[in-house]
Amino acid sequence: MDITVGTFNLNNLFSRYNFSAEVELVRQGGIEVDAKVSFTFVEPVGYQLRTFMGRLVKPKTPDERALIADRIRAIDVDVLAVQEVEDIGVLRQFAEVELSGMYPYQVLVEGNDQRLIDVGLLSRYPIGAVTSWRFAVHPESPMAPVFSRDLLEVEVLDQRRRNRLFTIFNTHLKSNYIRWDEDPAVARPRLLRRRRRQAEMMVAIVEQRTRPDSSFVVLGDMNDNPDGEPLAPFRKAGWTDAMGAPQETRAPKREQPPSVTPTHATWTHRYKKRNKPAEYQLYDQIWLSAALSNKQVEAWIDRRSRHSGDGSDHDPAWIKLRL
Repeated sequence: MDITVGTFNLNNLFSRYNFSAEVELVRQGGIEVDAKVSFTFVEPVGYQLRTFMGRLVKPKTPDERALIADRIRAIDVDVLAVQEVEDIGVLRQFAEVELSGMYPYQVLVEGNDQRLIDVGLLSRYPIGAVTSWRFAVHPESPMAPVFSRDLLEVEVLDQRRRNRLFTIFNTHLKSNYIRWDEDPAVARPRLLRRRRRQAEMMVAIVEQRTRPDSSFVVLGDMNDNPDGEPLAPFRKAGWTDAMGAPQETRAPKREQPPSVTPTHATWTHRYKKRNKPAEYQLYDQIWLSAALSNKQVEAWIDRRSRHSGDGSDHDPAWIKLRL
């Protein structure tokens, strides 16, 4: 039996609404909408504007949602780990409307991110137990959750629901974002330390929850390259990097000058500073247990058609397992 497993950062898949309000207040006419889709609150109570760092949290446009859905339909994987989704309602609506019900099983547990972005799962295969590790702490900092978002553990079952095929561990590690008012010399070591702690806790949790012969997949947006220092715990644990030699669905869009266009396929994220060459990293990764590493037959990355990405600044990555 062949089964495909992938990961895709959907880049801020928020709902279509910019505010939340009490249902009763809406019924009473407390909120009015004019032709320009602006909002007037008659009573200054009962609502909360969703903001992050002083900016209104905006929804992904219908065109962007359609682009994301088109890419997901094109890669057509059986189990897809996703990142940067607002909540289970948004994921369920996206699966039912934009994806036309191609994934009957959707999983998402609220995580720790202040920007409201969570990790989740879309699957054609039935789901067993679901565990969130959002409250896990690292020994070096035992008073605060170690995961910026979550480590989501999900059992994937066969179609008859009799056997567990494998366990998914989906995450989204600490980003490289540094605020404009922070000193990079101070902030960068701190975020690398946080990511290293997250990787260490992932290994500890996976080893606690599995056996040496267990079948599991660790995947998600790691915000680092597979050979990065913060991800050394993955390599030390003996996990196999399944994206070491991926195939591309199409050639990458050429840079200007063309000489800086990447000549390798091992990237899913492009970042370009002003007046600097673009940087290409394999942030979206898939790691396999020893029991699954010899069952991988393919690895793929769906290449974007534009530098900014098609609805997301990440490209989806996936593998085929022959079980």
